[in-house]
Amino acid sequence: MPKMKTRKAYAKRFKFTGTGKLKYKKQGLRHILTKKSTKRKRNLRHAGILSVAETKRAKSLLPYG
Repeated sequence: MPKMKTRKAYAKRFKFTGTGKLKYKKQGLRHILTKKSTKRKRNLRHAGILSVAETKRAKSLLPYG
């Protein structure tokens, strides 16, 4: 049986934590930052955790994660 292919777009955007959850960088911190509040920008710095339902789908796209 051939190897399963990893979806490279997902592999670049998501990393597995030690407990098997998926973390990702939040959107909205690249440009047009002047109109965003300091609190909003500060909260965007932290990594986001993917929901359980989305994690199940993503694990099929990242078979060797």
